[in-house]
Amino acid sequence: MLSIIIITKNEEKCLPRILDSLVKQNYQNFEVIVSDAQSTDRTREIAEAYGCRIVDGGLPSVGRNNGARVARGELLLFLDADVVLPRDFLKKSIEEFNRSMAVCAASFFRPISERVFDKLMFSAANYGMFIMQHFAPYAGGACIFVKKEIFNQIGGFNEQFVISEDHAFVRDCFNLGKFKMLKDKPIFLDVRRFDNDGRINIVIKYIYEWSYKMILGDYSRQIINYKLHGETSIKEFN
Repeated sequence: MLSIIIITKNEEKCLPRILDSLVKQNYQNFEVIVSDAQSTDRTREIAEAYGCRIVDGGLPSVGRNNGARVARGELLLFLDADVVLPRDFLKKSIEEFNRSMAVCAASFFRPISERVFDKLMFSAANYGMFIMQHFAPYAGGACIFVKKEIFNQIGGFNEQFVISEDHAFVRDCFNLGKFKMLKDKPIFLDVRRFDNDGRINIVIKYIYEWSYKMILGDYSRQIINYKLHGETSIKEFN
């Protein structure tokens, strides 16, 4: 069985979209766990209507770990609420994951946008993840597969890391086995962060933050101001 963990915070606009894309999958041997960080909108109501299990969340690492603790599947898939899956994503991705003999894997992204800038930035990010996967992998937390035994072995996501906890998690998995970027079925990712923070501004932040961590290997320090998933605030959980 596959356990899908989705972290949320006031995601009433995005959550129905991703849950609809899960309902339409041609692979249905999965459970959905929504790890919710004290939403004040209809997020929990929507999750209940779709038959999801709901646990309390928090910062991204905390939410993912809380979801994984109650997961019944041997394979975990961590998703953000602002992604959309192609109809045969689960079937194709699980098949590719199993063929690869990996312990952890991630998907490439396509923007939910027609803007040329957005497509170019996503292509550049995908290319970087493809090149780095064999020696210094990194991946966005919006879509990460991992065997539950590996997740348990490394102790899950480091809850001391406010940002880049996804990169550190992938690196920890890589120390225990093979990491793979799944190429068969990219997923679609909302560009709301570009819209909210400004495209040039967010790209500069990403490059600076990524370079700092790749060069120094220090994931514990927060070096940029960064909006987390949904409306989650760093200060809210400090």
